[in-house]
Amino acid sequence: MAQSLQQSQQRHLDELIQWLKIPSVSSDTSKIGDVKAAGDWIANKLADSGLKVETIQTQGHPMIYAESPAIDGAPVVLVYGHYDVQPPEPLNLWTTPAFEPTVRNGNLYARGATDDKGQVLTHVHSICDWMATGKPLPLQIKLLIEGEEEVGSENLERMMPELADKLACDCVVISDSSQYGPGQPAITYGLRGIATYELLVQGPKQDLHSGSFGGAVMNPAIALCHLMSSMVDREGRIAIDGFYDSVRDLSPAEREAWDQLPKTDDFAKSVGASELFGEKGYSADERRWARPTFDINGLTSGHQGEGVKTVLPAQASAKFSFRLVPDQDPTQLTDAINSHLTKHLPTGVTFKLTPDHGAPGMLADTNSRFMDAARAAITAAFETPPVLIREGGSIPIVTRFQETLRCDCLLLGWGLSDDNAHSPDEKFCIEDFYRGIQASTMLWESIGKLSS
Repeated sequence: MAQSLQQSQQRHLDELIQWLKIPSVSSDTSKIGDVKAAGDWIANKLADSGLKVETIQTQGHPMIYAESPAIDGAPVVLVYGHYDVQPPEPLNLWTTPAFEPTVRNGNLYARGATDDKGQVLTHVHSICDWMATGKPLPLQIKLLIEGEEEVGSENLERMMPELADKLACDCVVISDSSQYGPGQPAITYGLRGIATYELLVQGPKQDLHSGSFGGAVMNPAIALCHLMSSMVDREGRIAIDGFYDSVRDLSPAEREAWDQLPKTDDFAKSVGASELFGEKGYSADERRWARPTFDINGLTSGHQGEGVKTVLPAQASAKFSFRLVPDQDPTQLTDAINSHLTKHLPTGVTFKLTPDHGAPGMLADTNSRFMDAARAAITAAFETPPVLIREGGSIPIVTRFQETLRCDCLLLGWGLSDDNAHSPDEKFCIEDFYRGIQASTMLWESIGKLSS
């Protein structure tokens, strides 16, 4: 039995490595063929197990849909995940190349290892291995694995009404988040929303000599810095008028529950920061899980090459984002930002604000029967009960699933907070990969005992 388990685990890992080698960066138009190859890989994996598989074409990258046979009187679960990944840059900060998966110290390092190929593959493996036994699953499982999550899931969002019947389910299962800490599994019952933007500040018609024109012409890079700093105060509180009007406060019971969570290693040390920072009156967990935030994601202006070039740049741009909490509407935020920028715009420059993508925050029912089934499965696989947490990141389509499919939602993260998702040296703990497969298998057993 031990040898059989070891062989299956090695196969599971080898297949993940195969998938991770495909550079499926959805935001990079030069990678369109690679994104398609990654979708084909998972489609073939599912089809080989005997599942009914369909490739759903979109205006962008395709979605892969699969389903097992319906079971009378049993619940229907939809597994959602994504096969696209973030860009690997900056490449020089990777210890080993991003698309050459490498095992070190019990971890698998590669772009997509934890976000989300490794995590969604735990469910694929559990389902395919179950199918290989010839024993029917105790419930119907549907899978939707898309190729555009990292660019906002706009095509899935647009196509949700026409896909609603196909995706109809009692519960959506998503593994694209983290445990609370090493050895401490968690169920995530809330996500922050997101709103992303690009701001272009335009000054003179062309770059100018900074000695000849500096001091007489407004520098767009300086103007951009003024605008960005005007959006948030020194303690991280957002300074846009009316921003907090619809922010839902944390309940005393929720704050007390989080205060009782097992203490993990020093959080600042784990991310390499000298000390923590954030809104006064809130703990680090409260700030990153359930309070809104503003972050600059990228700045571009002037000379970026080697050496010095003393120019007054004609343009400056910034990419920035807000993480939102339940009840905040990302569509209403754009007007407030435009008003704020107009009010604080330095003389001599103009600006153009371009919204990118947005999604509201979400909360799941912590007392649902599916939540109880997940607790039982995770406790058995990880040999310790999960804690309930929220997650500061965003999965844009989750709220849409809740609204359109009228279903419960389980966010079951097998990753860790130091997995470097979206960063160099992204990793996934191999033992947690195996435990995730085991927990997934037990989840189907637990949910299968429920009536539809």
